[in-house]
Amino acid sequence: MMIKTSKLTGNTDIFSPMQIIARKMTRPVLITVAPNGARKLKQDHPQLPLTADELGETGAACSAAGASMLHLHVRGKDFAHSLDPERYRAAISQIRQAAGPELIIQITTEAVGRYQPAEQMACVRKTRPEAVSLALRELIPTAKDESAAAGFFQWLYTERIAPQYILYDENDIHTFKSLYQRGLVPDESIHVLLVLGRYQASQESDPEALPPLLAHLDASWLWSVCAFGRNESRCMGAAISEGGHCRVGFENNLLLPDGNTAASNVDLVQTTADLVTQAGCSVADPATAREILQVHPR
Repeated sequence: MMIKTSKLTGNTDIFSPMQIIARKMTRPVLITVAPNGARKLKQDHPQLPLTADELGETGAACSAAGASMLHLHVRGKDFAHSLDPERYRAAISQIRQAAGPELIIQITTEAVGRYQPAEQMACVRKTRPEAVSLALRELIPTAKDESAAAGFFQWLYTERIAPQYILYDENDIHTFKSLYQRGLVPDESIHVLLVLGRYQASQESDPEALPPLLAHLDASWLWSVCAFGRNESRCMGAAISEGGHCRVGFENNLLLPDGNTAASNVDLVQTTADLVTQAGCSVADPATAREILQVHPR
């Protein structure tokens, strides 16, 4: 038997050898919440967080429900999508104040047809976040953009900013794998996000779309999945069973598995956390997620 005393409560727990082994074997699954995105407004859902205060409240609630990372979008005038570093810093400060220091805050460089690669990279250099998501096809729309992107990836590595590379299809995977194999992506720990269904007219993702993408990934990469519509939960279940991680939230989906509208982002996080535990895995807390993703506090 092993006896362990909690530093927080002072309570003593006794674990058998089998319980210790089971705990070591339990795979931690990261849940990222993407609470707003670049396009939705309050007309889409009254609980869509748009202001820094609302993002702080959402971050705290979603962290308590099981999210270890928040994928952050900020809005500018008339709540239009923005990559303004000052707005990012204000939102990050508010989320930190409400949710505490451990929750990972990942900013986006999403272009939404407004920002060129140089502007996306400049935003990150000025904001200096702890983590960032990068859509490969937006940063490298043509071959001539490859050199600048490679320099930017090296800067992220030097500055210990954790990147997540967004890949939409097999072509994106092959492009990224080429960069990786040529040493243009210097990270020792690679984390990619596979997007299921983004360009389908129905905006309904299909979990059957996941295995063909997984077949092309490098075995050493960490990967997460995001999906659209009421099938989001089914896609998360598929990701969990295949060894991946999850991103859910109002950015891509407002619906529960039964087709009813979720009351808030917390509902989608909790639904995913339930899937994780039902699969015999553990929901990664922010500290565990930081170790897995090698995210260093700023």
